[in-house]
Amino acid sequence: MSENQKISFTTQNRLIIFGLVLSTLLIMAIAIFATVNIQKNLNESYQNFGQVISKILAIESVEITKDASTQDTFQILKSHSDSILKSHQDIVFIEFRDNGGKLIYRAQNNMHKSSKRPNISVSSPMVNVADGANIGSVTVGLSGSIVGKVSSTTRASILFVFVIVWLVFAFVVLINTYLITRELRILHDGVQRISSGEFGYKIEGKDVSDEVQSLFDSFNDMSTRLNIYEEQNIEQLTLERNKLEAILMSIANGVVVCDNNDTVVLINNHAKELLELEDDQLLNTDIQSYVDTEGEYCFKDKIEEYKNLSLEEKSTKPITFNITIDGRILKSIISPMFTQNHDYVGYIIVLIDVTREIEMDQMKSQFISNVSHELRTPVTVLRSYIDTLYSYGDEFDETTKKEFIATLNTEIIRLNSMVNDILDFSRLDSNAQIEKSENNISQLVDTCVNQVQILLKEHNLKIEVEKESDIPLLMFNYDSIARALTNYLSNAIKYAPQDSTITVRLYKEIDNNQVVVTVRDEGIGIAPEFQKKVFERFFRVENKTHSVKGTGLGLHLVKTTIEKHHHGHVFVISQPNHGATFGFTLPIDLTLIDDSENNLV
Repeated sequence: MSENQKISFTTQNRLIIFGLVLSTLLIMAIAIFATVNIQKNLNESYQNFGQVISKILAIESVEITKDASTQDTFQILKSHSDSILKSHQDIVFIEFRDNGGKLIYRAQNNMHKSSKRPNISVSSPMVNVADGANIGSVTVGLSGSIVGKVSSTTRASILFVFVIVWLVFAFVVLINTYLITRELRILHDGVQRISSGEFGYKIEGKDVSDEVQSLFDSFNDMSTRLNIYEEQNIEQLTLERNKLEAILMSIANGVVVCDNNDTVVLINNHAKELLELEDDQLLNTDIQSYVDTEGEYCFKDKIEEYKNLSLEEKSTKPITFNITIDGRILKSIISPMFTQNHDYVGYIIVLIDVTREIEMDQMKSQFISNVSHELRTPVTVLRSYIDTLYSYGDEFDETTKKEFIATLNTEIIRLNSMVNDILDFSRLDSNAQIEKSENNISQLVDTCVNQVQILLKEHNLKIEVEKESDIPLLMFNYDSIARALTNYLSNAIKYAPQDSTITVRLYKEIDNNQVVVTVRDEGIGIAPEFQKKVFERFFRVENKTHSVKGTGLGLHLVKTTIEKHHHGHVFVISQPNHGATFGFTLPIDLTLIDDSENNLV
């Protein structure tokens, strides 16, 4: 039996029981009232009957005994009483008393010997008609059997009528109850369907009253209106939820939305990526059962700290902290959620990957430290050598003076290079554009190689230049490309072992329509995990594997110059202990590229 049937059956039983109880009480009240009235009327009639008999006996007795002697009177009364008892079986006894109340004679009906006292006793005086004197009284005792018989018959009749009426009434109640509960059951089933979300459900009633049909019509109208409203509401809610999800999914930061019970109700894709979650792994789960107080997902204590705050503190003081997942640093912010009515409904956890920012901050700090040191070192050397020449220059021979001057020149070149790196970094990382012209890349390679000859001698290095002969003219900024190639050469000289060879190549790639310039050294090389980062600003491989100092800007400036301003490409090829090859490409047909951005600075 279904739930609806159980409810309907209970309602039907209640109605039936109520109807039957009410009908039973009503019929019983009517039966009791009728019985009492009939009994009362019978008793009054029987009382009158007894009164008549006693009066007749009194009159007869006076007439019979008027002229008789006392002894004869006794016999006459006895004979007369016995004859009356025989003719009236309902008379229990007849008593004769004198005017003083003394018993003269008592006649007892043998059929009622067992009865100690009658149900009805009636007395009448015996009065002498001649002088009106009271000579005694006659008392008649009646058994009341006739009343009992009539009462029993009455009660039986009433009971029979009661049963018939009760059965008829019960039948009527059952029929009406069935009809009512059938309609109620139909209506109840409709209400249950509506409450379960089946909006638009219609009920049909056959052979029902006009009032019930009107109720059914009203219900169907309500169901139709609810269905229309529900469709509109669902459509609106779906639209709003889709908008919200679209916004959350497009946010670059991770977002986890939890209700007031710590259940995750929404999580965007970026949060899944940051937390390394599979689809729906965290959705609809208790976030506190997922995170922990230790390890990677160690913000359970932060959630507890947030939940312990007052509502005012939650709205004014969001909790901010960092967590680490697989080497990535995530800045996490817990903020409350409120409805338009300012009701607190949960909280939002925003996850921001700040690994890069923190690394950049560390790199900037290292850069400032390196630049301070690198600038201070050549300045100190210059000041020391100049002071020495100023004070003791006359005592030095020409060879010593030339060595001092060569050292001063080297430090000046070094200082100038660092200053240029800083200036180029500020200029190239901005939106400023550089001027390009038609230049010979082959001549530029020769010029740059000649400029580093002094450094090659200092490190006992050799350089080999391999150039193809038919390199075309290209459109580029001469100074920028020269500094980029010089940077490659300077790095190769720094990290190349003594008595090794640096190889410079210049060649075309017809298929790619570009010119390639490479610088190869025979140094210790670069580990694979560092090769993707060497062109990032402030990053310096030597901080981890080398002892050579620098600003960490050189290779970043090369990348910016080549890729941002010349539409080329930079690359590095290296294996540990097998040297490194740095290169860049320049498009041959650069003039054919829409370069509207190349306005003069």
